[in-house]
Amino acid sequence: MSGSAAQFRRGGTASRVAFATRADFDGGFQFCRLVFRNDQNGDGAGWNVDWPRADENLSIRLSELTRVPVSMDGEQQPLHLLVRLTDEALSHCGFVMMTEPGGASFGDEEAASLRKYLDKGGFLWADDFWGDYAWEFWTAQIRKSLPAATFPIVDLPLDHALFHEVQKISEIPQIPSIGFWQGRRSTSERGAESAVPHVRAINDAHGRIMVLMTHNTDFGDAYEREAEDREYFMKFSVPGYGFGINVVIYAMTH
Repeated sequence: MSGSAAQFRRGGTASRVAFATRADFDGGFQFCRLVFRNDQNGDGAGWNVDWPRADENLSIRLSELTRVPVSMDGEQQPLHLLVRLTDEALSHCGFVMMTEPGGASFGDEEAASLRKYLDKGGFLWADDFWGDYAWEFWTAQIRKSLPAATFPIVDLPLDHALFHEVQKISEIPQIPSIGFWQGRRSTSERGAESAVPHVRAINDAHGRIMVLMTHNTDFGDAYEREAEDREYFMKFSVPGYGFGINVVIYAMTH
């Protein structure tokens, strides 16, 4: 990334916990974050990991590096939103992200609502889960909406359009949490079990990605923690933003 992408931005503002309503949508891009129940038997710290700064910072970088109109408030802070699977507002989100999906728990109504959202053209990005147990727990939840017989999970090849929307992505970055990186100077948070990062997807019948899954990597921390460590920023946030902006553009145009 070049230009303003390489600048070391300070900040992230405090945000209130309030769920989106239809009146919150004004036609610009708004980062929608999925709020979900966490299962005590799962492997995840909850929906609010990396919130709100990841949501704010990715929105700001999108406004800086593309011509996408991003919704801002009077103080030029991004108007990011929180949604639940059963909220009517979900249908107005062209892009939804969730973090640590290895702990998510979907009930029948939630699974049905997610299926309806995806069938109508919605896009879900599930990020930041590590190792086999978290993967298996997550796939058990998403299969409540998208059964395996009809919707296989595929690894995306690097020649897929997602990797070439704005930035050309030549490798899948493994992004650790900033604390793990500072303590160990390594990237695989679960050792040999999570040594290989994956970008996987569930497509619709036309080949459009409905669910994107970034496993054994943590893009959310690349956004949330960009201002805390210059080395971390250059090594992980810069490629993280390149990928994240590609994801948003893909979600908005496919």
